[in-house]
Amino acid sequence: MILPRALAAAALAAAPLSITAAHAEAPMPFASHRAVYELSLDRGSGAKAPAQARGRIAFDFSVSCDGYVQNFRQITEMQPPEGSSKLSDMRSATYEALDASNYRFNVETRIDNTLAESVDGKAQKGVEAKLAVDIARPKRAHLDIRGPALFPTEHLRKVVEAARAGETLIEARVYDGTGDGGKAFDTLTVIGKASPAPAPEKAAQLDALKGMARWPTAVSYFEPGKRDGQPIYVLSFDLYENGVSRALKLDYGDFVLKGEMKELAITAATPCKK
Repeated sequence: MILPRALAAAALAAAPLSITAAHAEAPMPFASHRAVYELSLDRGSGAKAPAQARGRIAFDFSVSCDGYVQNFRQITEMQPPEGSSKLSDMRSATYEALDASNYRFNVETRIDNTLAESVDGKAQKGVEAKLAVDIARPKRAHLDIRGPALFPTEHLRKVVEAARAGETLIEARVYDGTGDGGKAFDTLTVIGKASPAPAPEKAAQLDALKGMARWPTAVSYFEPGKRDGQPIYVLSFDLYENGVSRALKLDYGDFVLKGEMKELAITAATPCKK
């Protein structure tokens, strides 16, 4: 989500769902969907800010009877004030068990078509709230990371539950395997007031989203133990109750990218055998 650290969704009934009714019923399940966002430069300041930026995020999220699968790709071309432009291509593929007991990840980043980062591994929740992490690439390693920590979709579910309950702040440690796979990030999530108003993008005009609650949400990511300092970055978005996200903003400090939803397709859920 982005940074796909959090974006997801669910198959909905045809009738519009009011905010009041939604809060009175059981939590809406996340559903399979594909969303595409067009990136552009929202603002920049300082010497490190690009003069121009553009790109695209393609996000695929699918739910099975066993877990959640996410495939994410972000391509960004940035033009610095001086010199040639830089093209970054970040791809990630993850699997998270429905019960959030284990998580697998494969993340690759290329800069100007040259491999800059490649991490492949898995994490499992163990005793004493620790995460047992096994890294296969770039080199084999075993790590025990202090918890408790949430996996990405587990964290997103907590955010939706908190929003439904009227809560406005969530502090949590989140592990997503990015970086070198060796740490969980401290996060602070701020949730705004729910709105049922239709979103302006054509892609968000699906019948499945009509009348559905959505909340303006901002997730700040911090280095472990440094939540009192400046965040590494802040991911903001409108979060629908079914997990779909629109109006992305990726704040890196010196500059902010915005992502406008251009495509959205929601796939009907497949019943699981009881």
